[in-house]
Amino acid sequence: MGNGLTRHDYEAIFNAIHDGMIAINTQGRVTMFNAAAERLTGLKTGDVLGQKAVEAIPNSRLHVVLATGMPELNQQQQIGEITIVTNRVPIMDEQGVIKGAVAVFRDFSDIRSLAEEITNLRQMQSLLEAIFNATNDAISVVDEKGLGILVNPAYTRLTGLTEAEVLNKPATVDIAEGESMHMQVLRTRKPVRGVRMKIGHHKKEVMVNVAPIIVNNALKGSVGVIHDLSEIRKLTEELEHAKRLIRKLEAKYTFDDIIGFSDELVAATEQALRAASTPATVLLRGESGTGKELFAHAIHNASNRSKSRFVRVNCAAIADSLLESELFGYVEGAFTGAAKGGKVGLFEEANGGTIFLDEIGEINLSLQAKLLRVLQEKEIRRVGSTAAIAVDVRVIAATNANLEQKIKDGSFREDLYYRLNVVPIFVPPLRRRKKDIPVLVDHLIRKFNREFGRNVEKVQAEVYRLLSTYDWPGNVRELENILGRAIINMKINDDTVMPEHLPPLGKQAVAEPGIPLQGPEKSELAVPTVANGALAGSPVTGVTLEEVLDRVEKDFIQRVLRECGGNKTLAAKNLNIATRSLYYKLEKHGIK
Repeated sequence: MGNGLTRHDYEAIFNAIHDGMIAINTQGRVTMFNAAAERLTGLKTGDVLGQKAVEAIPNSRLHVVLATGMPELNQQQQIGEITIVTNRVPIMDEQGVIKGAVAVFRDFSDIRSLAEEITNLRQMQSLLEAIFNATNDAISVVDEKGLGILVNPAYTRLTGLTEAEVLNKPATVDIAEGESMHMQVLRTRKPVRGVRMKIGHHKKEVMVNVAPIIVNNALKGSVGVIHDLSEIRKLTEELEHAKRLIRKLEAKYTFDDIIGFSDELVAATEQALRAASTPATVLLRGESGTGKELFAHAIHNASNRSKSRFVRVNCAAIADSLLESELFGYVEGAFTGAAKGGKVGLFEEANGGTIFLDEIGEINLSLQAKLLRVLQEKEIRRVGSTAAIAVDVRVIAATNANLEQKIKDGSFREDLYYRLNVVPIFVPPLRRRKKDIPVLVDHLIRKFNREFGRNVEKVQAEVYRLLSTYDWPGNVRELENILGRAIINMKINDDTVMPEHLPPLGKQAVAEPGIPLQGPEKSELAVPTVANGALAGSPVTGVTLEEVLDRVEKDFIQRVLRECGGNKTLAAKNLNIATRSLYYKLEKHGIK
Protein backbone atom coordinates (compact mmCIF):
# COMPACT_ATOMS: atom_id res chain seq x y z
CA MET A 1 0.00 0.00 0.00
CA GLY A 2 1.42 3.31 -1.20
CA ASN A 3 0.67 5.30 1.92
CA GLY A 4 3.03 3.17 4.03
CA LEU A 5 0.28 1.34 6.00
CA THR A 6 0.34 -2.44 5.92
CA ARG A 7 -2.71 -4.68 5.81
CA HIS A 8 -2.04 -5.43 9.48
CA ASP A 9 -2.21 -1.68 10.21
CA TYR A 10 -5.58 -1.39 8.49
CA GLU A 11 -6.94 -4.36 10.42
CA ALA A 12 -5.79 -2.82 13.69
CA ILE A 13 -7.54 0.43 12.78
CA PHE A 14 -10.81 -1.27 11.81
CA ASN A 15 -10.78 -3.41 14.96
CA ALA A 16 -10.29 -0.35 17.13
CA ILE A 17 -13.44 1.30 15.76
CA HIS A 18 -16.41 1.11 18.16
CA ASP A 19 -18.93 0.62 15.31
CA GLY A 20 -19.35 -2.76 13.68
CA MET A 21 -18.11 -2.91 10.06
CA ILE A 22 -18.75 -5.61 7.43
CA ALA A 23 -17.60 -5.40 3.79
CA ILE A 24 -18.26 -7.70 0.82
CA ASN A 25 -16.73 -7.91 -2.68
CA THR A 26 -18.46 -8.17 -6.06
CA GLN A 27 -19.14 -11.86 -5.44
CA GLY A 28 -20.92 -11.05 -2.18
CA ARG A 29 -18.24 -12.66 -0.07
CA VAL A 30 -17.16 -11.12 3.24
CA THR A 31 -13.81 -9.36 2.99
CA MET A 32 -13.86 -7.43 6.31
CA PHE A 33 -15.46 -8.28 9.67
CA ASN A 34 -14.05 -6.20 12.54
CA ALA A 35 -13.99 -6.87 16.29
CA ALA A 36 -17.06 -4.70 16.96
CA ALA A 37 -19.00 -6.74 14.38
CA GLU A 38 -17.97 -9.91 16.24
CA ARG A 39 -19.19 -8.41 19.54
CA LEU A 40 -22.54 -7.22 18.21
CA THR A 41 -23.43 -10.25 16.02
CA GLY A 42 -21.90 -13.02 18.15
CA LEU A 43 -20.20 -14.46 15.03
CA LYS A 44 -16.49 -15.27 14.72
CA THR A 45 -14.38 -13.53 12.11
CA GLY A 46 -12.78 -16.81 11.04
CA ASP A 47 -16.21 -18.36 10.40
CA VAL A 48 -17.39 -15.45 8.28
CA LEU A 49 -14.45 -14.19 6.18
CA GLY A 50 -14.58 -15.54 2.61
CA GLN A 51 -18.16 -16.71 3.03
CA LYS A 52 -21.14 -15.27 1.20
CA ALA A 53 -22.74 -12.69 3.51
CA VAL A 54 -26.27 -13.83 2.63
CA GLU A 55 -25.41 -17.33 3.92
CA ALA A 56 -23.03 -16.56 6.82
CA ILE A 57 -24.77 -13.53 8.36
CA PRO A 58 -28.44 -13.82 9.38
CA ASN A 59 -30.73 -11.13 7.90
CA SER A 60 -27.91 -9.52 5.95
CA ARG A 61 -28.96 -7.18 3.14
CA LEU A 62 -25.53 -6.34 1.82
CA HIS A 63 -26.18 -8.54 -1.23
CA VAL A 64 -29.29 -6.44 -2.00
CA VAL A 65 -27.27 -3.19 -1.83
CA LEU A 66 -24.65 -4.83 -4.05
CA ALA A 67 -27.28 -5.78 -6.62
CA THR A 68 -29.24 -2.50 -6.65
CA GLY A 69 -26.47 -0.01 -5.95
CA MET A 70 -28.92 1.81 -3.64
CA PRO A 71 -27.81 2.72 -0.09
CA GLU A 72 -29.96 1.82 2.95
CA LEU A 73 -29.47 4.39 5.68
CA ASN A 74 -30.44 4.42 9.42
CA GLN A 75 -32.11 1.05 9.28
CA GLN A 76 -33.03 -0.74 12.51
CA GLN A 77 -32.42 -4.47 12.67
CA GLN A 78 -32.72 -7.09 15.37
CA ILE A 79 -29.74 -9.35 16.10
CA GLY A 80 -30.74 -11.69 18.90
CA GLU A 81 -31.60 -9.48 21.88
CA ILE A 82 -29.74 -6.49 20.43
CA THR A 83 -31.30 -3.84 18.23
CA ILE A 84 -28.84 -2.20 15.86
CA VAL A 85 -28.96 0.83 13.62
CA THR A 86 -27.11 0.23 10.37
CA ASN A 87 -26.06 2.11 7.24
CA ARG A 88 -25.43 -0.01 4.13
CA VAL A 89 -23.81 1.64 1.13
CA PRO A 90 -22.30 0.39 -2.16
CA ILE A 91 -18.53 0.79 -2.79
CA MET A 92 -17.82 2.36 -6.21
CA ASP A 93 -14.63 3.17 -8.09
CA GLU A 94 -13.89 6.47 -9.82
CA GLN A 95 -15.93 5.42 -12.85
CA GLY A 96 -18.94 4.59 -10.75
CA VAL A 97 -18.55 0.82 -11.09
CA ILE A 98 -19.72 -1.10 -8.01
CA LYS A 99 -16.80 -2.92 -6.35
CA GLY A 100 -18.63 -4.17 -3.28
CA ALA A 101 -20.73 -2.99 -0.32
CA VAL A 102 -20.11 -2.10 3.31
CA ALA A 103 -22.33 -1.98 6.41
CA VAL A 104 -21.54 0.20 9.44
CA PHE A 105 -23.74 -0.40 12.48
CA ARG A 106 -23.93 0.15 16.25
CA ASP A 107 -25.98 -0.94 19.25
CA PHE A 108 -29.19 1.15 19.35
CA SER A 109 -29.00 1.30 23.16
CA ASP A 110 -25.78 3.34 22.81
CA ILE A 111 -27.64 5.84 20.64
CA ARG A 112 -30.57 5.92 23.06
CA SER A 113 -28.22 6.55 26.02
CA LEU A 114 -26.52 9.33 24.11
CA ALA A 115 -29.87 10.91 23.25
CA GLU A 116 -31.01 10.66 26.89
CA GLU A 117 -27.74 12.21 28.03
CA ILE A 118 -28.23 15.09 25.59
CA THR A 119 -31.83 15.53 26.83
CA ASN A 120 -30.66 15.53 30.45
CA LEU A 121 -28.00 18.08 29.64
CA ARG A 122 -30.58 20.31 27.98
CA GLN A 123 -32.93 19.98 30.98
CA MET A 124 -30.06 20.77 33.34
CA GLN A 125 -29.14 23.77 31.22
CA SER A 126 -32.74 25.01 31.34
CA LEU A 127 -32.83 24.51 35.12
CA LEU A 128 -29.56 26.37 35.65
CA GLU A 129 -30.72 29.20 33.39
CA ALA A 130 -33.97 29.47 35.37
CA ILE A 131 -32.05 29.61 38.67
CA PHE A 132 -29.55 32.10 37.24
CA ASN A 133 -32.35 34.39 36.04
CA ALA A 134 -34.56 34.00 39.14
CA THR A 135 -31.99 34.78 41.84
CA ASN A 136 -32.21 38.20 43.48
CA ASP A 137 -28.42 38.45 43.61
CA ALA A 138 -26.88 40.29 40.66
CA ILE A 139 -24.47 37.99 38.77
CA SER A 140 -22.01 38.71 35.97
CA VAL A 141 -19.74 36.23 34.18
CA VAL A 142 -16.74 36.99 31.95
CA ASP A 143 -14.57 34.72 29.83
CA GLU A 144 -10.82 34.18 30.23
CA LYS A 145 -10.16 37.39 28.24
CA GLY A 146 -12.34 39.46 30.58
CA LEU A 147 -15.20 39.92 28.11
CA GLY A 148 -18.77 39.70 29.44
CA ILE A 149 -20.60 36.51 28.49
CA LEU A 150 -23.50 36.31 30.97
CA VAL A 151 -25.53 38.64 33.18
CA ASN A 152 -28.86 37.99 34.89
CA PRO A 153 -31.95 40.25 35.19
CA ALA A 154 -31.00 41.20 38.76
CA TYR A 155 -27.72 42.58 37.39
CA THR A 156 -29.45 44.80 34.82
CA ARG A 157 -31.89 46.06 37.48
CA LEU A 158 -29.08 46.91 39.89
CA THR A 159 -26.65 48.52 37.45
CA GLY A 160 -29.10 50.07 35.01
CA LEU A 161 -27.01 48.58 32.16
CA THR A 162 -28.59 46.47 29.42
CA GLU A 163 -27.17 43.16 28.20
CA ALA A 164 -26.10 44.85 24.96
CA GLU A 165 -24.00 47.32 26.98
CA VAL A 166 -22.20 44.54 28.86
CA LEU A 167 -21.96 41.35 26.79
CA ASN A 168 -18.79 41.01 24.69
CA LYS A 169 -17.52 44.18 26.38
CA PRO A 170 -14.54 44.47 28.77
CA ALA A 171 -15.23 43.70 32.44
CA THR A 172 -14.51 47.35 33.31
CA VAL A 173 -17.56 48.62 31.39
CA ASP A 174 -19.86 48.63 34.45
CA ILE A 175 -17.43 50.19 36.96
CA ALA A 176 -18.01 53.79 38.04
CA GLU A 177 -15.43 53.82 40.84
CA GLY A 178 -12.90 51.13 41.75
CA GLU A 179 -10.82 48.40 40.13
CA SER A 180 -12.30 45.49 38.17
CA MET A 181 -12.29 42.43 40.41
CA HIS A 182 -12.93 40.23 37.37
CA MET A 183 -9.58 41.28 35.89
CA GLN A 184 -7.81 40.82 39.24
CA VAL A 185 -9.19 37.30 39.61
CA LEU A 186 -8.23 36.43 36.03
CA ARG A 187 -4.67 37.61 36.76
CA THR A 188 -4.27 35.85 40.11
CA ARG A 189 -6.68 32.88 39.74
CA LYS A 190 -7.67 33.61 43.37
CA PRO A 191 -11.15 34.62 44.59
CA VAL A 192 -11.89 37.96 46.25
CA ARG A 193 -14.67 38.71 48.76
CA GLY A 194 -16.34 41.76 50.26
CA VAL A 195 -14.84 44.39 47.94
CA ARG A 196 -16.75 47.68 47.84
CA MET A 197 -17.12 49.72 44.67
CA LYS A 198 -19.59 51.79 42.67
CA ILE A 199 -21.11 50.50 39.46
CA GLY A 200 -23.54 51.53 36.74
CA HIS A 201 -24.85 54.84 35.47
CA HIS A 202 -26.08 55.86 38.92
CA LYS A 203 -22.88 54.90 40.75
CA LYS A 204 -24.68 52.35 42.90
CA GLU A 205 -22.64 51.42 45.97
CA VAL A 206 -22.16 47.64 46.03
CA MET A 207 -20.12 44.84 47.56
CA VAL A 208 -18.78 42.14 45.22
CA ASN A 209 -17.54 38.57 45.58
CA VAL A 210 -15.69 37.19 42.55
CA ALA A 211 -14.31 33.68 41.97
CA PRO A 212 -12.38 32.10 39.07
CA ILE A 213 -14.00 29.48 36.83
CA ILE A 214 -11.52 26.62 36.46
CA VAL A 215 -12.29 23.53 34.35
CA ASN A 216 -9.75 20.69 34.17
CA ASN A 217 -7.17 23.05 35.69
CA ALA A 218 -7.74 25.55 32.87
CA LEU A 219 -8.99 29.09 33.58
CA LYS A 220 -12.23 29.65 31.66
CA GLY A 221 -13.30 32.98 33.17
CA SER A 222 -14.72 34.37 36.42
CA VAL A 223 -18.11 34.86 38.06
CA GLY A 224 -19.08 37.79 40.25
CA VAL A 225 -21.97 38.13 42.72
CA ILE A 226 -22.95 41.73 43.48
CA HIS A 227 -24.86 42.89 46.59
CA ASP A 228 -26.61 46.23 46.84
CA LEU A 229 -25.17 47.87 49.97
CA SER A 230 -28.14 50.21 50.30
CA GLU A 231 -30.43 47.19 50.58
CA ILE A 232 -28.15 45.51 53.12
CA ARG A 233 -27.98 48.76 55.08
CA LYS A 234 -31.76 49.02 55.05
CA LEU A 235 -32.18 45.45 56.31
CA THR A 236 -29.57 46.05 59.00
CA GLU A 237 -31.44 49.14 60.19
CA GLU A 238 -34.70 47.16 60.26
CA LEU A 239 -32.98 44.43 62.26
CA GLU A 240 -31.59 46.91 64.76
CA HIS A 241 -35.00 48.56 65.08
CA ALA A 242 -36.57 45.15 65.64
CA LYS A 243 -34.03 44.40 68.34
CA ARG A 244 -34.97 47.60 70.12
CA LEU A 245 -38.60 46.54 70.04
CA ILE A 246 -37.78 43.19 71.63
CA ARG A 247 -37.66 43.62 75.36
CA LYS A 248 -35.54 40.98 77.06
CA LEU A 249 -35.84 41.43 80.79
CA GLU A 250 -36.19 39.86 84.16
CA ALA A 251 -39.79 39.56 85.33
CA LYS A 252 -40.34 42.47 87.73
CA TYR A 253 -43.99 42.05 88.73
CA THR A 254 -45.57 39.56 91.11
CA PHE A 255 -49.14 38.67 92.02
CA ASP A 256 -48.95 41.43 94.67
CA ASP A 257 -48.88 43.94 91.80
CA ILE A 258 -52.25 42.75 90.46
CA ILE A 259 -54.61 45.33 91.98
CA GLY A 260 -58.31 44.63 92.51
CA PHE A 261 -60.81 42.45 94.31
CA SER A 262 -63.62 42.04 91.78
CA ASP A 263 -64.86 38.48 91.33
CA GLU A 264 -63.59 38.16 87.71
CA LEU A 265 -60.12 39.45 88.54
CA VAL A 266 -59.86 37.25 91.62
CA ALA A 267 -60.89 34.22 89.55
CA ALA A 268 -58.25 35.01 86.87
CA THR A 269 -55.57 35.54 89.53
CA GLU A 270 -56.35 32.25 91.30
CA GLN A 271 -56.24 30.39 87.99
CA ALA A 272 -52.87 32.01 87.16
CA LEU A 273 -51.50 31.02 90.59
CA ARG A 274 -52.46 27.40 89.98
CA ALA A 275 -50.89 27.49 86.51
CA ALA A 276 -47.64 28.97 87.89
CA SER A 277 -46.88 25.78 89.82
CA THR A 278 -47.02 23.68 86.62
CA PRO A 279 -44.91 23.71 83.44
CA ALA A 280 -48.05 23.98 81.29
CA THR A 281 -48.32 26.47 78.45
CA VAL A 282 -50.53 29.44 79.36
CA LEU A 283 -52.63 31.49 76.95
CA LEU A 284 -53.60 34.91 78.31
CA ARG A 285 -56.72 36.29 76.62
CA GLY A 286 -58.13 39.76 76.96
CA GLU A 287 -58.42 43.18 75.41
CA SER A 288 -55.46 45.49 74.95
CA GLY A 289 -54.50 47.27 78.16
CA THR A 290 -56.04 44.79 80.60
CA GLY A 291 -52.68 43.70 82.09
CA LYS A 292 -51.85 40.45 80.30
CA GLU A 293 -48.12 41.14 80.52
CA LEU A 294 -48.47 41.79 84.26
CA PHE A 295 -49.97 38.30 84.60
CA ALA A 296 -47.12 36.81 82.55
CA HIS A 297 -44.52 38.38 84.87
CA ALA A 298 -46.39 37.18 87.94
CA ILE A 299 -46.75 33.60 86.66
CA HIS A 300 -43.02 33.42 85.92
CA ASN A 301 -42.04 34.83 89.32
CA ALA A 302 -44.33 32.39 91.13
CA SER A 303 -42.96 29.38 89.20
CA ASN A 304 -39.91 27.23 89.85
CA ARG A 305 -38.27 29.04 86.90
CA SER A 306 -38.23 32.41 88.67
CA LYS A 307 -34.43 32.40 88.97
CA SER A 308 -34.04 31.91 85.22
CA ARG A 309 -34.58 34.34 82.36
CA PHE A 310 -37.88 35.89 81.35
CA VAL A 311 -37.83 36.89 77.67
CA ARG A 312 -40.60 38.99 76.18
CA VAL A 313 -41.27 39.18 72.43
CA ASN A 314 -43.87 41.42 70.79
CA CYS A 315 -44.69 39.27 67.76
CA ALA A 316 -46.61 42.06 66.00
CA ALA A 317 -43.78 44.57 66.27
CA ILE A 318 -41.27 42.58 64.21
CA ALA A 319 -41.40 41.94 60.46
CA ASP A 320 -42.19 38.33 59.53
CA SER A 321 -38.86 38.06 57.69
CA LEU A 322 -36.97 38.87 60.91
CA LEU A 323 -39.13 37.20 63.56
CA GLU A 324 -38.10 33.63 62.72
CA SER A 325 -34.37 34.37 62.98
CA GLU A 326 -34.93 36.29 66.23
CA LEU A 327 -36.92 33.46 67.81
CA PHE A 328 -34.82 30.52 66.62
CA GLY A 329 -31.45 32.09 65.74
CA TYR A 330 -29.43 31.38 62.61
CA VAL A 331 -26.17 29.81 61.48
CA GLU A 332 -23.34 31.61 59.73
CA GLY A 333 -24.12 32.21 56.06
CA ALA A 334 -27.86 31.54 56.49
CA PHE A 335 -28.66 34.75 54.60
CA THR A 336 -27.05 37.92 53.36
CA GLY A 337 -25.94 40.01 56.32
CA ALA A 338 -25.94 37.07 58.75
CA ALA A 339 -23.43 37.64 61.55
CA LYS A 340 -20.20 35.68 61.50
CA GLY A 341 -20.57 32.62 63.70
CA GLY A 342 -24.40 32.80 63.60
CA LYS A 343 -26.70 33.99 66.36
CA VAL A 344 -28.48 32.43 69.31
CA GLY A 345 -32.26 32.81 69.17
CA LEU A 346 -34.57 33.98 71.95
CA PHE A 347 -35.82 30.44 72.64
CA GLU A 348 -32.24 29.38 73.37
CA GLU A 349 -31.68 32.48 75.50
CA ALA A 350 -34.79 31.62 77.51
CA ASN A 351 -33.67 28.00 78.01
CA GLY A 352 -34.57 26.94 81.54
CA GLY A 353 -36.81 29.99 81.91
CA THR A 354 -39.93 31.52 80.34
CA ILE A 355 -40.61 33.13 76.99
CA PHE A 356 -43.60 35.47 76.74
CA LEU A 357 -45.00 35.67 73.19
CA ASP A 358 -47.19 38.76 73.14
CA GLU A 359 -49.73 39.25 70.32
CA ILE A 360 -49.31 35.62 69.25
CA GLY A 361 -52.29 35.92 66.92
CA GLU A 362 -50.31 38.14 64.53
CA ILE A 363 -47.65 35.64 63.39
CA ASN A 364 -47.92 34.13 59.91
CA LEU A 365 -48.89 30.54 59.12
CA SER A 366 -45.35 29.46 58.19
CA LEU A 367 -43.97 30.58 61.53
CA GLN A 368 -46.98 29.07 63.32
CA ALA A 369 -45.95 25.65 61.94
CA LYS A 370 -42.42 26.07 63.30
CA LEU A 371 -43.69 27.24 66.67
CA LEU A 372 -45.96 24.20 66.82
CA ARG A 373 -42.90 21.97 66.32
CA VAL A 374 -41.15 23.70 69.22
CA LEU A 375 -44.13 23.10 71.52
CA GLN A 376 -44.46 19.46 70.44
CA GLU A 377 -40.83 18.37 70.15
CA LYS A 378 -39.22 20.75 72.68
CA GLU A 379 -36.51 21.57 70.15
CA ILE A 380 -35.67 24.33 67.69
CA ARG A 381 -33.73 24.54 64.43
CA ARG A 382 -31.73 27.64 63.65
CA VAL A 383 -32.39 29.29 60.28
CA GLY A 384 -30.06 27.70 57.72
CA SER A 385 -29.45 24.56 59.79
CA THR A 386 -30.99 21.08 59.93
CA ALA A 387 -29.60 20.28 63.39
CA ALA A 388 -32.16 20.15 66.19
CA ILE A 389 -31.35 21.91 69.48
CA ALA A 390 -33.25 20.79 72.58
CA VAL A 391 -34.75 23.61 74.66
CA ASP A 392 -36.52 23.62 78.01
CA VAL A 393 -38.70 26.70 77.85
CA ARG A 394 -42.02 27.53 79.46
CA VAL A 395 -44.24 29.36 76.96
CA ILE A 396 -46.72 32.03 77.99
CA ALA A 397 -48.63 33.52 75.06
CA ALA A 398 -51.01 36.45 74.98
CA THR A 399 -53.47 37.85 72.46
CA ASN A 400 -56.35 40.26 72.18
CA ALA A 401 -57.41 38.66 68.89
CA ASN A 402 -60.35 36.30 68.43
CA LEU A 403 -58.35 33.14 67.72
CA GLU A 404 -61.47 31.07 67.16
CA GLN A 405 -62.52 33.39 64.35
CA LYS A 406 -58.98 33.35 62.96
CA ILE A 407 -59.15 29.55 62.84
CA LYS A 408 -62.39 29.79 60.84
CA ASP A 409 -60.77 32.36 58.53
CA GLY A 410 -57.78 30.06 57.99
CA SER A 411 -55.27 32.57 59.40
CA PHE A 412 -54.48 30.61 62.58
CA ARG A 413 -53.65 26.91 62.88
CA GLU A 414 -56.12 24.89 64.92
CA ASP A 415 -53.42 22.46 66.12
CA LEU A 416 -51.30 25.36 67.40
CA TYR A 417 -54.37 26.81 69.14
CA TYR A 418 -54.82 23.61 71.16
CA ARG A 419 -51.10 23.49 72.02
CA LEU A 420 -51.24 27.07 73.32
CA ASN A 421 -54.65 26.86 74.96
CA VAL A 422 -53.61 24.34 77.64
CA VAL A 423 -54.35 26.81 80.46
CA PRO A 424 -56.49 29.67 79.11
CA ILE A 425 -56.76 32.68 81.42
CA PHE A 426 -59.16 35.51 80.58
CA VAL A 427 -58.06 38.85 82.01
CA PRO A 428 -61.28 40.87 82.44
CA PRO A 429 -61.69 44.35 80.88
CA LEU A 430 -61.96 47.30 83.23
CA ARG A 431 -65.63 47.95 82.34
CA ARG A 432 -66.45 44.56 83.93
CA ARG A 433 -64.53 45.27 87.14
CA LYS A 434 -65.45 48.90 87.84
CA LYS A 435 -65.51 48.24 91.59
CA ASP A 436 -61.71 48.01 91.28
CA ILE A 437 -61.40 51.59 89.98
CA PRO A 438 -60.92 53.23 93.43
CA VAL A 439 -58.08 50.91 94.47
CA LEU A 440 -56.50 51.23 91.02
CA VAL A 441 -56.71 55.02 91.23
CA ASP A 442 -55.08 54.99 94.67
CA HIS A 443 -52.28 52.73 93.42
CA LEU A 444 -51.65 54.80 90.29
CA ILE A 445 -51.62 58.13 92.14
CA ARG A 446 -48.95 56.84 94.50
CA LYS A 447 -46.96 55.74 91.45
CA PHE A 448 -47.27 59.16 89.76
CA ASN A 449 -46.35 60.95 92.98
CA ARG A 450 -43.01 59.13 92.91
CA GLU A 451 -42.46 59.69 89.19
CA PHE A 452 -43.60 63.35 89.00
CA GLY A 453 -42.44 64.51 92.42
CA ARG A 454 -46.00 65.43 93.44
CA ASN A 455 -47.91 65.04 96.68
CA VAL A 456 -51.45 64.23 95.58
CA GLU A 457 -53.39 62.75 98.50
CA LYS A 458 -57.09 62.87 97.66
CA VAL A 459 -59.54 62.29 94.84
CA GLN A 460 -62.87 64.10 94.86
CA ALA A 461 -65.92 61.78 94.92
CA GLU A 462 -67.20 63.29 91.64
CA VAL A 463 -64.03 62.09 89.94
CA TYR A 464 -64.75 58.51 91.03
CA ARG A 465 -68.31 58.87 89.75
CA LEU A 466 -67.14 60.12 86.34
CA LEU A 467 -64.56 57.37 86.05
CA SER A 468 -67.18 54.75 86.95
CA THR A 469 -69.54 55.89 84.18
CA TYR A 470 -66.91 55.66 81.43
CA ASP A 471 -66.63 52.60 79.17
CA TRP A 472 -62.78 52.29 79.29
CA PRO A 473 -62.05 50.85 75.82
CA GLY A 474 -58.34 51.18 76.63
CA ASN A 475 -58.81 49.44 80.00
CA VAL A 476 -56.28 49.91 82.84
CA ARG A 477 -53.73 51.36 80.43
CA GLU A 478 -56.18 54.11 79.52
CA LEU A 479 -56.99 54.74 83.20
CA GLU A 480 -53.28 55.14 83.86
CA ASN A 481 -53.03 57.63 81.01
CA ILE A 482 -56.05 59.64 82.17
CA LEU A 483 -54.77 59.92 85.73
CA GLY A 484 -51.26 60.82 84.58
CA ARG A 485 -52.64 63.65 82.46
CA ALA A 486 -54.90 64.78 85.31
CA ILE A 487 -51.93 65.13 87.64
CA ILE A 488 -50.00 67.03 84.97
CA ASN A 489 -53.01 69.36 84.65
CA MET A 490 -52.90 70.09 88.40
CA LYS A 491 -50.95 72.98 89.82
CA ILE A 492 -47.77 72.05 91.59
CA ASN A 493 -49.21 72.53 95.10
CA ASP A 494 -52.64 70.95 94.46
CA ASP A 495 -53.23 67.82 96.51
CA THR A 496 -56.73 66.80 95.33
CA VAL A 497 -57.77 65.50 91.92
CA MET A 498 -60.83 67.47 90.77
CA PRO A 499 -63.18 66.80 87.81
CA GLU A 500 -61.72 69.78 85.94
CA HIS A 501 -58.28 68.13 86.02
CA LEU A 502 -59.54 65.16 84.00
CA PRO A 503 -58.97 65.32 80.23
CA PRO A 504 -62.05 64.74 78.04
CA LEU A 505 -63.13 61.11 78.19
CA GLY A 506 -64.15 59.16 75.11
CA LYS A 507 -67.25 56.99 74.62
CA GLN A 508 -69.49 56.46 77.63
CA ALA A 509 -70.80 53.05 78.50
CA VAL A 510 -74.16 52.03 79.80
CA ALA A 511 -73.87 52.61 83.54
CA GLU A 512 -73.43 49.72 85.90
CA PRO A 513 -76.53 48.89 87.96
CA GLY A 514 -76.99 51.51 90.69
CA ILE A 515 -74.73 54.12 89.01
CA PRO A 516 -76.54 57.04 87.30
CA LEU A 517 -75.47 57.68 83.73
CA GLN A 518 -73.96 61.18 83.95
CA GLY A 519 -70.68 62.86 83.20
CA PRO A 520 -68.95 64.08 80.05
CA GLU A 521 -70.74 63.82 76.73
CA LYS A 522 -69.32 61.62 74.01
CA SER A 523 -66.40 63.40 72.34
CA GLU A 524 -65.40 62.95 68.73
CA LEU A 525 -61.82 62.08 67.85
CA ALA A 526 -60.03 65.38 67.48
CA VAL A 527 -56.56 66.84 67.75
CA PRO A 528 -56.05 67.85 71.41
CA THR A 529 -55.22 71.47 72.09
CA VAL A 530 -53.30 73.22 74.82
CA ALA A 531 -56.60 74.60 76.11
CA ASN A 532 -58.26 71.25 76.74
CA GLY A 533 -55.26 68.93 76.75
CA ALA A 534 -52.26 68.10 78.86
CA LEU A 535 -51.37 71.72 79.66
CA ALA A 536 -54.79 73.00 80.68
CA GLY A 537 -54.61 74.77 84.02
CA SER A 538 -50.81 74.60 84.12
CA PRO A 539 -48.44 77.55 83.77
CA VAL A 540 -46.78 77.74 80.35
CA THR A 541 -43.72 79.71 81.45
CA GLY A 542 -40.62 77.57 81.01
CA VAL A 543 -42.42 75.05 78.74
CA THR A 544 -40.80 74.69 75.32
CA LEU A 545 -42.66 74.33 72.03
CA GLU A 546 -41.13 70.87 71.55
CA GLU A 547 -42.56 69.73 74.90
CA VAL A 548 -46.00 71.03 73.95
CA LEU A 549 -45.89 69.29 70.57
CA ASP A 550 -44.75 66.04 72.19
CA ARG A 551 -47.66 66.15 74.64
CA VAL A 552 -50.15 66.93 71.86
CA GLU A 553 -48.78 64.03 69.79
CA LYS A 554 -48.93 61.66 72.76
CA ASP A 555 -52.53 62.66 73.58
CA PHE A 556 -53.65 62.24 69.99
CA ILE A 557 -52.02 58.81 69.60
CA GLN A 558 -53.66 57.61 72.81
CA ARG A 559 -57.06 58.79 71.62
CA VAL A 560 -56.68 57.02 68.30
CA LEU A 561 -55.60 53.84 70.10
CA ARG A 562 -58.70 54.04 72.30
CA GLU A 563 -60.94 54.50 69.28
CA CYS A 564 -59.27 51.48 67.65
CA GLY A 565 -59.68 49.31 70.77
CA GLY A 566 -55.92 49.10 71.21
CA ASN A 567 -55.38 47.66 67.69
CA LYS A 568 -52.02 49.19 66.72
CA THR A 569 -52.21 48.19 63.04
CA LEU A 570 -55.57 49.94 62.63
CA ALA A 571 -54.35 52.91 64.68
CA ALA A 572 -51.32 53.34 62.40
CA LYS A 573 -53.61 53.23 59.38
CA ASN A 574 -55.90 55.90 60.84
CA LEU A 575 -52.88 58.04 61.73
CA ASN A 576 -51.60 57.56 58.17
CA ILE A 577 -48.17 56.43 59.37
CA ALA A 578 -46.26 53.14 59.09
CA THR A 579 -46.82 50.59 61.85
CA ARG A 580 -43.08 50.71 62.53
CA SER A 581 -43.31 54.50 63.04
CA LEU A 582 -46.21 54.05 65.47
CA TYR A 583 -44.18 51.63 67.60
CA TYR A 584 -41.32 54.12 67.65
CA LYS A 585 -43.66 56.86 68.90
CA LEU A 586 -45.18 54.53 71.50
CA GLU A 587 -41.70 53.81 72.80
CA LYS A 588 -40.75 57.49 72.68
CA HIS A 589 -43.79 58.60 74.70
CA GLY A 590 -43.80 55.61 77.05
CA ILE A 591 -47.22 54.43 75.85
CA LYS A 592 -47.75 50.77 76.69
